[in-house]
Amino acid sequence: MKKTFCTAVATISVAMLAACDDGSSSATPDAISVVGSSTVFPFATRVAESFARNTGMPSPIIESTGTGGGMQLFCAGDGADTPSVANASRRMKASEFETCQANGVAEVTEIQVGMDGIAFASANGGIDFDITPEIMYRAIAANPYGEEQTAANWSDLDPSLPNKPILVYGPPATSGTRDALVELVLMPGCEAGEGMAAIEEENEERFEAICTEVRTDGAYVEQGEQDNLIVQKIEGNADAIGIFGYSYLEENLDRIHGMTVNGVEPTYENISSFNYIGARPLFIYVKNAHLDAIPGLREFVAEWAANWGSGGPLTEVGLVPNPEDVMARSNSAASDFTPLTAADFE
Repeated sequence: MKKTFCTAVATISVAMLAACDDGSSSATPDAISVVGSSTVFPFATRVAESFARNTGMPSPIIESTGTGGGMQLFCAGDGADTPSVANASRRMKASEFETCQANGVAEVTEIQVGMDGIAFASANGGIDFDITPEIMYRAIAANPYGEEQTAANWSDLDPSLPNKPILVYGPPATSGTRDALVELVLMPGCEAGEGMAAIEEENEERFEAICTEVRTDGAYVEQGEQDNLIVQKIEGNADAIGIFGYSYLEENLDRIHGMTVNGVEPTYENISSFNYIGARPLFIYVKNAHLDAIPGLREFVAEWAANWGSGGPLTEVGLVPNPEDVMARSNSAASDFTPLTAADFE
């Protein structure tokens, strides 16, 4: 009965939140708990520092768990011992929203905090060529176009490419960056293959596996949710390519450089204009039941809004501001906290 009561009321007291827990929490957390995307992590950290400095309250605890892992933690329940905010480098999935609802997280606000791009990078002076979705798909797919993966060097894909071993350091399956890589790069590369339309029509599950599963023979190496580690890996190996959020590229241009995709460089201007194929939105998700129960949560979200504008502090660490119409919606969401509904995922 306690759980039913807690999920029925959006704005509840700290005491009630504690009463809804399973016994592991009996008081208000000392700090706001934030989990999720490694891409959003540096931006959330900067906002947390600004929040603590401006309010005198404890700095929120930011954990880099990956978008998928963050959603699991966020949607596990609405008690005081659960995260109040989830960072995401892709939009919440309908299945995740349903999990939230099933676990009593009845009201969730979605806020697009800015934009980012999936950057392909290598060491300064290292391997360099123009990437296309088809090239990257054929290089790292487990079974490109349903065939055995035999490519060892880039030149095996195209004689004009470097005769260097394929070695790509990238995000794991739990990462929103991996989801975006699949959606924006691997899927288009896969769909371009002859006969793939017929496979999709005949067996959608097989089609998805062919297009999304990456090789596990050492040519593609998952580095967890540690994008800075990928930077270190490619800096130390001139033949390696790394995949991570644009902000990590911009912060390390003295050591690494961005590779073009379809002839377009990963730059602030190209991402903001969507000329770059890897451009993507970034989000935070806020648990409405915590807004008045977790001290400082409203102020923390307001701090995001105060920092995400053009020329603001977050642009200094690589965030690309939202277009004006999206910015207006985000500013409203950060103050009105209108919750998502199932219709938003249709």
